[in-house]
Amino acid sequence: MRRQFAFLGAGCLTLGLMALLGSAQADKSSRPSPPAKASCSLPDGKTITVDYSSPRAKGRKVFGGLVPYGQVWRAGANEATTFVTTADVMVGGSHIPAGSYTLFTIPNKDNWTLIISKKTGEWGIPYPGADQDLVRVDMKVSATSSPVENFTIAFDKAASGCTLRMEWETSRATVDISKM
Repeated sequence: MRRQFAFLGAGCLTLGLMALLGSAQADKSSRPSPPAKASCSLPDGKTITVDYSSPRAKGRKVFGGLVPYGQVWRAGANEATTFVTTADVMVGGSHIPAGSYTLFTIPNKDNWTLIISKKTGEWGIPYPGADQDLVRVDMKVSATSSPVENFTIAFDKAASGCTLRMEWETSRATVDISKM
């Protein structure tokens, strides 16, 4: 009988530890690249939301180093960066129907390309391929006034909608978004 209680006790302890570890792993805020969110409010209560993970530079050479120039980058870390719009919008002059998408970029020293992919639900890599692209649009590139440690995606309010802004290290890439 004691053996059964010992076995049962050990089983309960094991389950308890597994539950504790599982909840610790579920807390994404403790990751080295924690989750972040950016949103833009459009007229008529419509919104655009970007969910991403925000890696840190940690003294590394980011663009042209950690993130190679001329190659598709997942625009963040961990899970794929999502772009959800509740309205039809124009992104850099291209029509994007209301829906859920995945964002990728191709950073270069003087220009970036924003890729809005129809494929959703994947991890951040690998890139699903050009056949899954909804659109590719050019982004304006400039230098930040000071180094940016945490990769940041944000929206700046504009007269016709908002401007999507990505910053990291000393690079800023932007594209205008307007409601149709």
